[in-house]
Amino acid sequence: MKTAVVLMAYGSPSRPEDIPAYFDDIRGGRPVRPEAVAELTERYRRIGGSSPLNEITERQRAALEHELGVPVYVGMKHWTPRIAEAADQALADGAERIVGLVLAPHYSTISIGGYRDRLAEGVGERAELVMIESWHDHRPLIDLLAERVGGTDAHVVFTAHSLPERILAEGDPYRDQLLETSRLVAERAGVESWSFAFQSASPTGEPWLGPDILDELERLDGEGIRKVLVAPVGFVSDHLEILWDIDVEAREKAAELGLELDRIESLNDAPEFARALAVLVEQVLDASTRIEVP
Repeated sequence: MKTAVVLMAYGSPSRPEDIPAYFDDIRGGRPVRPEAVAELTERYRRIGGSSPLNEITERQRAALEHELGVPVYVGMKHWTPRIAEAADQALADGAERIVGLVLAPHYSTISIGGYRDRLAEGVGERAELVMIESWHDHRPLIDLLAERVGGTDAHVVFTAHSLPERILAEGDPYRDQLLETSRLVAERAGVESWSFAFQSASPTGEPWLGPDILDELERLDGEGIRKVLVAPVGFVSDHLEILWDIDVEAREKAAELGLELDRIESLNDAPEFARALAVLVEQVLDASTRIEVP
């Protein structure tokens, strides 16, 4: 059976002039305040004009394709190439089975569920779809993250993108998976002083999961912590949520409090990360094949 992988990411605007269209896509046609667009544009300006996410994702795609030896296509949730376009290309190239892999290890109906729905709609009945919905405890991932925090003498704050608090009442596993990843990484790295915080909440008017990292820094300051290492385990690539929310906002907050703050290097296109993703896909395909055999 000819297999292909559709590697999915959030996407980001390629140029400053693309920001309004990108924001409109995220909002799904709901009105976008000009002030919000201006604020987002300024954030991109502060990190160099654009996010490196699209370029990093393409490098991750190429590295994964090299490791697996099967075609890998990129599909973006809110930018081009779209997830449906990636599915169409894979099918046009003869794929009979498509593996969907989101570059986010933790499952939520709001996040991963949305990617899955887009890919399933794009594939339809034209091929078998194998969706990897969570890899938060994938051992190679844990090992890579542990290498990045191991040996530090700082208090480690693991972080991930916040989501609306209502997901907890719906039984969503997102927060629990994040805490499990953090615990596994801390244990593997021998880190005893650590905590978890969310970041990047959107001002939607409803409660979002917390504590926010800026509040967590204040708490740590109150407890006498002077050195902090941020480990954004919910992200695998540098993009706005890393380069602005941590490298600018969190660092400014830490400086205000007199804290020394650093963060781990993102996984990005590190060869060992590509191999970890390849192992994940191979394991899922192996399990899928075993299930199909009578």
